[in-house]
Amino acid sequence: MTGPAIFLLLAGLGAIAWVSARARALRLQTVARTSGRRDAVHSLPGYHGWYVALWTLIPAAIFLAIWANVSPGLITQTVLSDPAAQSLPADAFSRSAILGEARNIASGAQAAAFNPAARALVEPYRTAMNEYGIAGAALALVLAFAGGAYAFTRVRPDFRARTRVERLVMASLLIASLLAIVTTLGIVVSLLWESIRFFSMVNPVDFLFGTKWSPQSAAMGYGNKDAFGAVPLFWGTIFIGAIIAMVVAIPLGLMSAIYLTQYARPQVRKWMKPILEVLAGVPTVVYGYFAALTIAPALRDFAVSVGIHGASSESALAAGLVMGVMIIPFVSSMADDSIAAVPQSMRDGSLAMGATTSETIRKVLIPAALPGVVGGVLLAVSRAIGETMIVVMAAGLAANLTLNPFSSVTTVTTQIVQLLTGDQEFDSAKTLAAFALGLVLFIVTLLLNIVALRVVKKYREAYE
Repeated sequence: MTGPAIFLLLAGLGAIAWVSARARALRLQTVARTSGRRDAVHSLPGYHGWYVALWTLIPAAIFLAIWANVSPGLITQTVLSDPAAQSLPADAFSRSAILGEARNIASGAQAAAFNPAARALVEPYRTAMNEYGIAGAALALVLAFAGGAYAFTRVRPDFRARTRVERLVMASLLIASLLAIVTTLGIVVSLLWESIRFFSMVNPVDFLFGTKWSPQSAAMGYGNKDAFGAVPLFWGTIFIGAIIAMVVAIPLGLMSAIYLTQYARPQVRKWMKPILEVLAGVPTVVYGYFAALTIAPALRDFAVSVGIHGASSESALAAGLVMGVMIIPFVSSMADDSIAAVPQSMRDGSLAMGATTSETIRKVLIPAALPGVVGGVLLAVSRAIGETMIVVMAAGLAANLTLNPFSSVTTVTTQIVQLLTGDQEFDSAKTLAAFALGLVLFIVTLLLNIVALRVVKKYREAYE
């Protein structure tokens, strides 16, 4: 029995259990009310239905999750005990490749066998898969019936089904909340562990303050010294994401938010705000193509025409300009919401005192909305320093330490992708450098969030 079939069958059993338990609870509660025992009724019939349905589905689902991880090993052991498997080579790699090929053919993931030994194991694999599939489905159905029957016997007017169901919902919400925390801890531990391995090979001072980045030379056996200086990467990230992009995004985003909230007519705002926010949904690879094929050549030609030497077709300015356009919606949306949230009484009071609209915006609305504006700017900075595709396609991969915006530079995220692309050895400093860069990026992002919270706390104002 296939996976979708068993899940559909279990879903049907759960629906039947819900309907049956709800009908039974409704009937028993009607009898209790008719006999004058109104205080004996605790939960609505729907809660009894959910209680029985959950007891029908959850044990079977847990078993199927365990069975999905256990059954492949049992199937492999069954196939290896077949006489057709006696001719398999002793080499573990070759044996695994043959078994994998036979398994793919038996499951339908592969059409034909390239190895004759795998062809002989297809039928044993198919037979074992069918047997263990039927066994797993049968056991899951038995558990579903057993769980449903147990819960159904507990349906009575005074049973606290609502309490049990709500406890399960609360436990599910708690698990969902803890999942994000555990995931974050897992990321931090992984980064720390691999970074410690990297720093056991490379001096942290050389990594954080070195000015030469050439991991390829270390991979070629020239040594780790003077090969992992990450300052050019840090500067490229700041230069593109925190300087050039912000010079574009902050003024345009803030001015667009001011116009939409203070000057635009309702009909204009109705159309312009969605159009502006469409920019946030454009894939970054599209921005990268636009930067590489349109903006970068135009900037190079402009630099050559005004006599700037060393202008490259891959430049920090091209990537930063397009990245700034990409994150305008982040700044605009946050600033828009913050300005719109300022009480109307503050606007009216400023205008009543004789201030003009522009003075009201500069001296009342912007200071009042500053926490939201700062939050939007820091969110935009975090988004910019984590961008990869635009930098790869428009700024290049050269780790240059330069102030020339027409030169090619690279960023931390771009180098992480480059270091981890393809088949890599995770015991070399070249590959482990990606984790050290990731740790630095994580710390910088964390510090940005801390600064944002402190700024918001410092400038927060309470309004009645």
